[in-house]
Amino acid sequence: MSVDIERLLGRMTWEQKLLQLQIVWRPDAAERDDLVRRGLGATFWPPSVGEANALQRIAVEQTAHGIPLLIGLDVVHGQFTIFPTPLAQAASFAPEVAGDDARVSAVEARGNGVNWTFSPMVDITRDPRWGRVVEGFGEDVHLASAFTAAKVAGYQGTQLSAPDSVAGCLKHFVAYGAAEAGRDYNTTDVSDRRLRETYLETFRVGVEHGAAAVMASFNALNGHPMHANRALLTGVLKQEWGFDGVVVGDADGVAQLVDHGIAADERAAIALALEAGVDLVMGGTLLVDADGTALLGPADVSPDRIDDAVRRVLRLKERLGLFENPFSDAAAAGRTAEHRMIARRAAERCTVLLTNKGALPLPATGRILLAGPYARSLDHLGAWVQRFAIAPGESLADALAQELPRVDWDVADGEDFFHLADADLADIQGRAASADLVVLALGEPSRLSGEAASRADITLPDAQRRLIHALADAGVRIVVVLATGRPLVVEDWVDRVDALLCSWHLGTEAPAAIAATLSGRVNPGGRVPMTFPRAVGQVPIHYDHERTGRPPRTGGGLLRGVDAVASDAAELAGPNNTDDHYTSKFLDLPLGPRFDFGHGLTYTTFGLDHLTVSAGSVDPERLDDGVDVQVTVRNTGRRDGDDVLMLFVTDEVASVTQPVRRLRGFRRVHVPAGESVTVAFPLTVDDLGFWADGGTRLVEPGDFTLTVGDGMSSLTARLRAEASR
Repeated sequence: MSVDIERLLGRMTWEQKLLQLQIVWRPDAAERDDLVRRGLGATFWPPSVGEANALQRIAVEQTAHGIPLLIGLDVVHGQFTIFPTPLAQAASFAPEVAGDDARVSAVEARGNGVNWTFSPMVDITRDPRWGRVVEGFGEDVHLASAFTAAKVAGYQGTQLSAPDSVAGCLKHFVAYGAAEAGRDYNTTDVSDRRLRETYLETFRVGVEHGAAAVMASFNALNGHPMHANRALLTGVLKQEWGFDGVVVGDADGVAQLVDHGIAADERAAIALALEAGVDLVMGGTLLVDADGTALLGPADVSPDRIDDAVRRVLRLKERLGLFENPFSDAAAAGRTAEHRMIARRAAERCTVLLTNKGALPLPATGRILLAGPYARSLDHLGAWVQRFAIAPGESLADALAQELPRVDWDVADGEDFFHLADADLADIQGRAASADLVVLALGEPSRLSGEAASRADITLPDAQRRLIHALADAGVRIVVVLATGRPLVVEDWVDRVDALLCSWHLGTEAPAAIAATLSGRVNPGGRVPMTFPRAVGQVPIHYDHERTGRPPRTGGGLLRGVDAVASDAAELAGPNNTDDHYTSKFLDLPLGPRFDFGHGLTYTTFGLDHLTVSAGSVDPERLDDGVDVQVTVRNTGRRDGDDVLMLFVTDEVASVTQPVRRLRGFRRVHVPAGESVTVAFPLTVDDLGFWADGGTRLVEPGDFTLTVGDGMSSLTARLRAEASR
């Protein structure tokens, strides 16, 4: 059923329009029903398909205009079937992993009454202290943009009105991930050039790929709280980019303009937000009270602005097909076994093998001690899951016993994440002495990452570090499985263990995926999507930092970013290993991070050769011009495996200081043992460009270095940009 939005808008009263511009939740069912009966435009999931359908029935049958509801929920990495956290998904370097998560999430959510998810989070961040890094796709704009596009496509499908699609919502607009000190909700201060280059791009890509909604962020940016930032919400998002969807405020974010100090009261705050470009207010004081009195009048907010906001809300409901059928059928969302298999395949692609001294894969026989809080804990779901999520049906101990049945497993029980009694430590040490190997399942519990979960100290809890050191002191061979929602500082113990596998928080199928990886049945192929620092003092840290006038030097010469090449690692061994005292470094740390962006090992070996570029030059004035960069990767080991190839660009001379390198292409490829695969990267002229002051995009003539690497080796080529004669 098609709806004439302009005709409907013309029949609505001022109060009815305002009611469409708010999403609120009331736990009391009677109060909730009454709000919907009065014409509320949006609410949160009840949470059951029966209750959701009942609310929709009230909206379409018992209100003046029969306008259906937007029903929203944070379906971040799964509704019931939980996939790896978004940061873990980014570690796969395979955007289809995010697409699979979003598709399954959409099916399960829409079939149970949710038609709008407040996801994906596309904030770029370079500070692992910030708890919400777990919800995003890491530090790199190009990688995160690819995952943003995949996630939007997965949620919204080929047709938003389909019964297995939900509206996606890009959040948090914008620069929320640049919070000072990594402290959630904190202020941000970012230059216009950095804003364009780093923080706006993922949102632009999401809008380009049809995202239905955008959520404003809690932070103030350059002194302007984002819920009242007209220049960005309206000027950039709606006018420059042509976004015609809905801008929603974050939870009580509009009311918090009072706390920011730019509004005297909530009434003034709401007026500021609506005029700035927020279309739908989340939470706070009702815009129309129980007596039908409007909080704001036409003198407070332009009627044209209100009509524009209501038009956007109605248009989203029409695109979702809600006017035709607002109800959901739970039977369409019941493919649990299939969904869990998809989630397991996703989890198997997200682990990152950070170090390995030959301890992995695990042997198929012998005596192995499994200890640590994650030996038995089922806390693998990660941040931002709902209470009805499907928890793992088995522990890591159970999964390993099934995966390696000939191993004599000894499992140490009784530990928690934060405390280790002396008696328990002595017991583990005694049992370790009779084991061939110890697997320590360690990490952060899920509650230590996510919203309002910033950490000043991003090391493992003291009890877990004490356990590592006690066993290392005894000369025990140790494999650490690290479950985490952020890059952690592991500097004090990483060189004392024989292997380190980062498993992140992998969701419902985590134990089975980890066990398969430890056994070698699954060959790990993930890469680090966000730099692991050596110390908190290096934060914020990212691979694509800008050049400085006094870059650090090693015995091998200029260190232009830590190049993620294995041969460089040996030169970064000591804090005093520099040729020049007066260079940009820390006196008490080795140069570079512990694990750079793109780092990751496998159970096989790869070699790169035959790097070619289809042309030696491009015309910088022709943005559609470009070249193909081609490279061959050979699996030189005895196991089939995945390699991740990354194409970086370095602009050698520019009018504005440039990063040491920027990712401009990546591909995860499967290469059978003894075979080779040739990979081609299209590189456009725009990939050579950058944002200059004043919001101008430039591609300048000059020389560029192209580097193709896989975190273990790299090849380089040259490309020149010059105008055609």
